[in-house]
Amino acid sequence: MSEEPLSSAVHDRFNLTESPADRHAPRLAESPAEPFTDAAAAGQGLWQACLEQLAQDLPEQQFNTWIKPLTAQMAEDFSRLTLFVGNRFKLDWVRAQYAGRISALLEALSGQAMALELALAPREVVAQSVGRPVPRSAAAVAPASQGVRPGLAEAAPAGAGENPDSPEGAGGTGGVQRTRLNPALTFDTLVEGSANRMARSAALHVAARPGHLYNPLFIYGGVGLGKTHLVHAVGNQLLQERPEAKVLYIHAEQFVSDVVKSYQRRTFDDFKARYHGLDLLLIDDVQFFANKDRTQEEFFNAFEALLAKKSHIVMTSDTYPKGLANIHERLVSRFDAGLTVAIEPPELEMRVAILINKARTEGAEMPEEVAFFVAKNVRSNVRELEGALRKILAYSRFNQKEVSIQLAREALRDLLSIQNRQISVENIQKTVADYYKIKVADMYSKKRPASIARPRQIAMYLAKELTQKSLPEIGELFGGRDHTTVLHAVRKIAGERQQLTELNQQLHVLEQTLKG
Repeated sequence: MSEEPLSSAVHDRFNLTESPADRHAPRLAESPAEPFTDAAAAGQGLWQACLEQLAQDLPEQQFNTWIKPLTAQMAEDFSRLTLFVGNRFKLDWVRAQYAGRISALLEALSGQAMALELALAPREVVAQSVGRPVPRSAAAVAPASQGVRPGLAEAAPAGAGENPDSPEGAGGTGGVQRTRLNPALTFDTLVEGSANRMARSAALHVAARPGHLYNPLFIYGGVGLGKTHLVHAVGNQLLQERPEAKVLYIHAEQFVSDVVKSYQRRTFDDFKARYHGLDLLLIDDVQFFANKDRTQEEFFNAFEALLAKKSHIVMTSDTYPKGLANIHERLVSRFDAGLTVAIEPPELEMRVAILINKARTEGAEMPEEVAFFVAKNVRSNVRELEGALRKILAYSRFNQKEVSIQLAREALRDLLSIQNRQISVENIQKTVADYYKIKVADMYSKKRPASIARPRQIAMYLAKELTQKSLPEIGELFGGRDHTTVLHAVRKIAGERQQLTELNQQLHVLEQTLKG
C-alpha cells in the first residue's frame, strides 16, 4: 500500500474540476497538482470522489435517500473520515447497509488505510435539511391544496349520481361519461419506488397508446399495494388526452352483479352495449370470478369483443394468472397473453416518502426520524401505513402534542405490542427452516454447506429486521455466534436483496408469513 501522504494523494488522484461526463470513475490526474494544505479540503475531495462512485453503484433512490445527504469531515492527521448523519435511524441504517462498502471505497480511493466514523449531525445542520423536498425519483406528489392522496392504494368510490345498471354507465350514450374513476388517483399522486416501478411504467405505456402493446395488462400483488391506484391512473391519463374515449373502471364483484341482473331482467343487449363498446376496461380483483361459470363466460365474450376492436383491458388480481383457482383455462390463457407485472410491498425509502408526503396533504409535518420509526415498524402495505399515520396525527391533535417518536410509540402501542408478541427469533428460525426444508437444529449448528448457511443468514437478517434484538442477542440465539457474524449476514442479504429478484420475492413471502 502506498505511503504517499493523504493530503497530496487525494488531490493527485482526483481532478475535481472535470466535467461530469469525464468523471465516470475516479482516476489518476494527468498532470501534477498542488497538494491540499488542510484536512477539510482533503476530506471534501475524497468524499466527492466517493460520492461519484457510489452514485454509479447504487440505485438512484437509495443513493438520494441514504448517501447524498451525508456530510464529511477529515481528521487533522488524515487518519479518519467522519460522516455526519441526520438522525439515529439513518445512522443505524447507513452503518448496517453501507458502512462496509464506503470503508472499502475510501481505502481504495485514498491508497492507504482510512478509518470511517459515523456520527449524528449537529442540530443546526439537521434543521437546514428538514425542508429539503423528496427527490422526484422517490415520490411524485401533487400540492396539498389539491386534496389528493399520495400513494393511496385501494380507494375508488363510484361517482355521485351514477346508475351502474344503466347502459350509458360506460359513457357515451347519455352525453355524460360515467367512468367510475376517482380523479384523485393519478400517476402524479402515486409514490414511485422499485416496488412498483415496472408496473407503473407499463401502465404509463398503456395510457399513452391503448390497444397496442401490453394488451391485456395484468397487475397482481397483495392488498393495499397500489393496484387500484394504478388502474385509475391509466383511465384518468387517457381521458386527459382523449376526453371522448369510453372508459370504465369496475370491480369484479360489480361485473358479476351486472351479469346476474342482465339474466334476471333479460337485458343482455344493454349489457353488451355497455361493455363491448368500451375503449378501455379497467377491472379490479378478477379472482372474484372463481366458480362463477356464467360470469366467466360473459367476461370471455366481452374480452374477445374488446380485443377484436383494439380496445385495451387492464386487470388486477391478488395472484398471477396461473395461480388463479377455479377460473376456466381459456380465460387464464387470455390473461397471460399480454403483460403480467407484480407490485411488491414498498421498500423502506418508499414507505418513508409515502408517510412524509401523506402527512403534508393532511396539513401536518412529520419529522424524518418519526417517519423512519413508523416505516420500520409497519412494513406490509400502503393501507396499513396510512392507517398508522392517521392514528399518530389523531393522537397528536387530541393530546395537543407535537409529533415525535415517543408520541408515535404511544399512538401505535397496540400495533407494536402485537408485533412484538407474534414475531420472535425462534418463530423466524422455524419459519425459515420450514420454507427452505432444513431442520430447525441447523440454525444453531456449525454446519456450513450452502444449503444450510444461506437459510441461516436469511434468518439472521429477518431477526434483525423484524425484532428489537441486538446483534449479540441474535448471535447468541443462533448457537452462540459472534455479533460480527450476524452483521456480515445482515449486510450480505440486504445487499443481495437489492440485486436478486428471486431472493427479494422469497423474503417478501417469509415476511408476510411471519406477520400473519
